[in-house]
Amino acid sequence: MMLLLLASTTIGAQTDSAKVNRLSVGLDFMTHGEVVGGGMPKTEGTLEAEDQSRFLLGRVRINADYQRRGLQVHAVVQNKAVWGASGNQALNLYEGWAKISARNGLFAQLGRVALAYDDERIIGPNDFAVASKTHDVARLGYEGNGHKAHVILAYNQNSSNVYNGTYYVDGAQPYKTMQTAWYHYDVPKFPLGASLLFMNMGLQAGTNNTKDWNYKTNGARTVYQQMYGAYVNYHPRGLTIEGSYYRQGGRIVNTDMTAPEIDAWMASAKVTVAPTDKYGVTVGYDYLSGDDYVPDLYGGKFGMVRHDVIRGFSPLYGSNKKFYGIMDYFYESAYAHGFTPGLQNVFIGPYYKPNGKFACRATYHYMAVATKVSTLDRTLGHCIDLQASYQFTKDIALSAGYTQMMGTETMVRLKQDDSSQQARWGWFSLVISPSLFTTKW
Repeated sequence: MMLLLLASTTIGAQTDSAKVNRLSVGLDFMTHGEVVGGGMPKTEGTLEAEDQSRFLLGRVRINADYQRRGLQVHAVVQNKAVWGASGNQALNLYEGWAKISARNGLFAQLGRVALAYDDERIIGPNDFAVASKTHDVARLGYEGNGHKAHVILAYNQNSSNVYNGTYYVDGAQPYKTMQTAWYHYDVPKFPLGASLLFMNMGLQAGTNNTKDWNYKTNGARTVYQQMYGAYVNYHPRGLTIEGSYYRQGGRIVNTDMTAPEIDAWMASAKVTVAPTDKYGVTVGYDYLSGDDYVPDLYGGKFGMVRHDVIRGFSPLYGSNKKFYGIMDYFYESAYAHGFTPGLQNVFIGPYYKPNGKFACRATYHYMAVATKVSTLDRTLGHCIDLQASYQFTKDIALSAGYTQMMGTETMVRLKQDDSSQQARWGWFSLVISPSLFTTKW
């Protein structure tokens, strides 16, 4: 029904005005460098930690965008490789989608899309990871009069199969199926916006058997996990207050392919005070639930207790480096044995933007686990993030940063290495993104 409405509205729109076609093509070059050091154990015959962790990475994107009334087609081809890497580095399709829009606000979008919702805590491209995240989806929705309503559908396979669905565990995204509903409302003439989100994801558990793909005989099956919650943004002049709350339920797939139940949640609050457009300060608190931990001490290490219910919250497909420190020791690098102790993140930081070209920010994070960990203190460590950026021209920008992580004995014991004690990370990104041409006819 929605596609019929879109088609009829689009055809009518083309007959009552002159056809206007617009094509633009551009390039995006990124050179990214990192130096990581500190704390890593040194063994005989190896280099110092700092020498082990230096590299340059290049990313090239070619993007094309075609638009006419009621239709937009967008494609981005990407190549990413470490400087000096051997072998051919294949191109891949980063984005590739078509979007049909109607005058009444309805739209339908199909293809590979970089999704971003609200503050990107649950769904975001995580562009700081250089390669970024995209999803193969069908997205239907309505936008107009302060309302935005989206429905996102996905079904993933490793290959085409006319007989049955393929067992799916190593794809571009971890889910086999995904259904998401998102609604956002901006209050008229009042600086308040609010969103509701619901996600249902099907994940593959058990083992693959190409002769008989049946959970009754070999345990292979699809189990489902849900995420639901809300995000609020109140932004009067000089002040921004953000809050979110999400719950997780259903089942999660473990590394041993079992599927225990989930009962997890998270909450966050952030306040930004900006007396002028040039400077301000942000303070906030994140709480992400964790598993109860019952240790079995042996040789200074922790053992694991199998949990019937998983209480460790997962941010799923969010831009984690925006929230839990740029180094993100907690959700992009796992704890020993896959244990998730949860996280408490208290942060504060000023920022300064003297003009439209230069900006800098400093943020302090106090990190602690959300659950009790034997006789250890809950404090994981202290992290300082420094960032700066300069826009030379509209298509040339440089950003750089430095992070110092001062981990505690709790962090060392939970990760079972000392890489977080006095860990250091410096990075820079030079982005050159010229628009090659734009034409209309």
